[in-house]
Amino acid sequence: MKIVLLCILLALPAGVSFAAEDSELDALKKQMLQMQQQMQQMQDKIQQLEAQKTAPLPAASTPALVPAVAWSPSQPITVARSGNAYMNLSLDAMGNFGWSTAENGEIRTGHHAPLERGFSLRSVELALDGAVDPYFKGATMLALALGPDGETVLELEEAYAQTTSLPWNLQVKAGQFYAAFGRQNAQHAHEWAFVDQPLVLNRLFGGDGLRNPGAQLSWLTPTPFYSEVMLGIFNGIGETAASFRNEESGDIHGGEPVDRRLRGPQDLLFVPRYACSFELNDTQTLVLGASGAFGPNNSGQHASTQIYGVDTYWKWRPVNAQQGFPFVSWQTEAVLRRYGAAARTTPDDPPGSAIALPGETLTDWGFYSQVLYGFRLGWVAGLRGEFVSGNSGAFDAESRLDRIRVSPNLTWYPTEYSKLRLQYNYDHREVFGNDHSVWLQLEFMLGAHAAHKF
Repeated sequence: MKIVLLCILLALPAGVSFAAEDSELDALKKQMLQMQQQMQQMQDKIQQLEAQKTAPLPAASTPALVPAVAWSPSQPITVARSGNAYMNLSLDAMGNFGWSTAENGEIRTGHHAPLERGFSLRSVELALDGAVDPYFKGATMLALALGPDGETVLELEEAYAQTTSLPWNLQVKAGQFYAAFGRQNAQHAHEWAFVDQPLVLNRLFGGDGLRNPGAQLSWLTPTPFYSEVMLGIFNGIGETAASFRNEESGDIHGGEPVDRRLRGPQDLLFVPRYACSFELNDTQTLVLGASGAFGPNNSGQHASTQIYGVDTYWKWRPVNAQQGFPFVSWQTEAVLRRYGAAARTTPDDPPGSAIALPGETLTDWGFYSQVLYGFRLGWVAGLRGEFVSGNSGAFDAESRLDRIRVSPNLTWYPTEYSKLRLQYNYDHREVFGNDHSVWLQLEFMLGAHAAHKF
């Protein structure tokens, strides 16, 4: 401002003298004061315009558009947004190439595992998830697979809503979803550390895993360590509940399945689980869990099944790890099933060939244990050993024979949204002998799935 005044003074006519009369001096001072006020008003106006230029638009007029920034395939693809509600879209595809000494599908475990020799496309998953409103978030997973005859199979894996604002650390989940039994049952195929499903989970829960329409209540207990109690209640019917009210249950008990309808709460499937986690030190974490599944089965009108499981997960990662590498993890699950088979008869095919079978308890159990070693960025070596067995019954089903499998593999993650996996399986089946399989798996992802549990 002093510079401006000096310029004004210098610009005045030469005839103006500092020795002028008092009246002339007062008039000059008045003019200078007016000019100073005008300059201050102009500066205030400029500051107001600058503030309006950088300030965000009011909420009511903010356009619901995704910011124009560089996109990465690992980021969510937001296809709809309205206020705080949004929907993300992602796609995950896994293809396989390999060979096995066993016939096509004979030793396969899991509907998303390689089905036949040569090429197979067993898992293309389309996922939609997002915030519904301040109270719920939702997710839907659609899975497609190609059969050996080239037919495309579509299934609804999950479609559920989950609360986000209940008090007392409570959460409710409702819809169609995987039961929280153990560590791997609730995982989608792209989360598996191996090409195929563990033997014991395949025998007790079927190739689709244990999932059904239902609801689940979870409580994060107020303890100094992670501790969560869950209770799921499901319909427990169909091929996604293989040990319960399943039309194919004759493969377990050898008899003719009965038409078991839902008559009341006693015919529902209950799946409780407790899990806790401890930080052993700055580099090691231990997670322990116990699960159960209790419900009716189709061998008789009052027959039931009980399944019990325990699981452990241990992980080591140094404090100076880069992007999660190096690391070592060890995961083990052991599961036991007590299938209460009612007195029944075998199918009458051909006519007159039916056999009466007594009531009995069929017990199956098994475990798997797997170690993963992330020895350098993007490279993981794995080794899994497993065993499954069952007691003798009046009808010894082929599906209940002893089986052992050992599977080493090597996985390379070029980026966070693709992977290549090479796996060898040595299988020994009681009565049938040994088989060898080699599989190469390629996976790619567009968009980001929701975060996975530790």
